[in-house]
Amino acid sequence: MSVRKRSSQPLSRGRGLGSTNAESIEVLVVDDDHALRESCGSLLRNAGLSVTVCGRGDDAKRLLKNQVFDILLVDLFLPKVSGLDVLQTAIEATPDIVAIVVTGQPSVESSVSVLQAGAWDYLPKPFSATHFEILVGRAAHAVAERRQARLDANCDSPPDLGGHVELLGTSAAIRQVLDLATKVARTNASVFITGESGSGKEVIAQYIHRHSRRRDRELVAVNCAAIPEALLESEMFGHMEGAFTGAVRSKKGLLEVADGSTLFLDELTELPLPTQAKLLRVLQDGVVRRVGSTQIDSVVDVRFIAATNRSPVEAIQSGDLRKDFYYRLRVVPLHIPSLQERPEDIPLLAQQFLREFWKRHRDGSAGPPPLTAAAIECLVRAPWPGNVRELRNVIEHAVVLVDHDGPIETEDLAFVGDEARVDEISPSGFSPAVMSLDYHSAREQILSEFEVEYLSHIVRASGGNISDAARVAGVDRTTLYRLMEKHGIRKDGIARATSG
Repeated sequence: MSVRKRSSQPLSRGRGLGSTNAESIEVLVVDDDHALRESCGSLLRNAGLSVTVCGRGDDAKRLLKNQVFDILLVDLFLPKVSGLDVLQTAIEATPDIVAIVVTGQPSVESSVSVLQAGAWDYLPKPFSATHFEILVGRAAHAVAERRQARLDANCDSPPDLGGHVELLGTSAAIRQVLDLATKVARTNASVFITGESGSGKEVIAQYIHRHSRRRDRELVAVNCAAIPEALLESEMFGHMEGAFTGAVRSKKGLLEVADGSTLFLDELTELPLPTQAKLLRVLQDGVVRRVGSTQIDSVVDVRFIAATNRSPVEAIQSGDLRKDFYYRLRVVPLHIPSLQERPEDIPLLAQQFLREFWKRHRDGSAGPPPLTAAAIECLVRAPWPGNVRELRNVIEHAVVLVDHDGPIETEDLAFVGDEARVDEISPSGFSPAVMSLDYHSAREQILSEFEVEYLSHIVRASGGNISDAARVAGVDRTTLYRLMEKHGIRKDGIARATSG
C-alpha cells in the first residue's frame, strides 16, 4: 500500500498545522515496507516537515535515544523489534512525543493496547493521502500546542479569567481535582470526567474550558441522554438538504458549531454505539460528513470533554460503551469526589449558595442571615445522595421559605436529617425530596422510578420472555435489554435493591 503523492504545499490550517513552523518539527517514520515509508516521507517533506525514515525497529530505537523527535509514525508489526517496543523507547526518551501507530491488521484490541501504551493515535492500513495528511496535520498542531503550553506554564501569572465555580472548596480532594483541571486546561487533551450525579461534572468541564486557550468561544454542551436517538446523528453531524423528511435546508451539526471550541458530552454512556463509532472517526482525523452527504463537509478542531455518572468499565462490559472510544477520550481521567467524601467543603458551599440565593430571591443589599452552628452541623452530617446539586436546592428552599428574623435554623433546612419527611408522599404522588430538586433532576428521578416499575411489570407479565415484553413496550430487544441492565432488572421482573 502506497500513499499517493500530492503537490508540494504546506498542510492547511483546517487540517491542524495552522501557523506552526513546520520546519522545526522533527518526524521519524518507521516501517519495513520500503515503498510506504518513502511515500509517507516524501509527502511529509512536501508539507514542510523535517523527516527521518528507517525500516528496522532496532535502528529506530537508536535514533530515538540519540535525537529528539516531535512526531513518531511506527508500524505495529515490525520484524524482530516490535512497534510497541519502539513506542516504549520513544516515550521514555521524549515523554511528550506525539506517536501514531500504523497497522495493516486493525482490531479493537490492538487499538486499545497501543492507546494504553501511550500512543497519541492509531492509523489502520490502507489509508488515503488525505486521511494521512489530516492526521499528521493534527499531530503537528498538537506539537505546537504543547510547546505553547510550556511557554504559558512558565509565565509569572496566568490570566485572570474570572467566572463563578460552584465546585470551590478547601478539601485536599477537591483541590487536587482543580489542580489537575487547571493543568489539563492549558492543553488540547481529551478529558474523561466521572463522578456521582450532582457532583459537578459540568461545572468542572466549564472550568477547564474557561481556563483554556479556547475560552473566547462558547463551550458546546450536549446531554447525550436528552436527544432522541432518531435525531442524534443529525444534531451531532448536521445534515444536507433533502437527507430525510423535513430536512428542508442544510444544517451544521454540533461538531461544526464547536469547531475551535470545546464539546462537552454529558451522559456519554447513553450514546448509541453507531454514533460512538462515527465520533471515534472525528476524534481520529477531525473529518465531519453530514447526514446525506457523500463527501467530507468539514475538518474540525474540537476539544472533547466527556462525562458519566456510571462506571466506564461496567458500561464497556455491558456493551453500552465502545472500549476504543473510551480510551480515545480518556487521555486525562478526572474523578470528582462525592460531597460525602469532602464534608469539610459543605460549610463553604452552603455559605456561597446562601449569598447567591439571598441576592436573587430576597433583599440582596442587606446580606443573608447566618446559618446557626447546629444548622451547619446538620448539613455536614447529612448523607447528600444528590451531592452539590442537592445541597444547592436545600439552601435555596430555606432562603425562599424562611419567614423569621435571625439566623437560619436546623428546622429551616427541609428534608435534611428528617427521614420521616423525606419519605412522605405529596398530593401529586411524588415525594417531597423529588419535588425539592430542580426540574431536570426531578424529571430524571421520576422517569427512572417509572422505568423500573413499568419494565418490572411487563417482564413479569410476559413470564420473562424478552421478545414478548419488547413487543408490549414497542421497542426492540436490544433497547429493552439495555434498559433492564441500566436498572438491574432480572428476567423475573425483580429489580436489585440498588436500582433506581
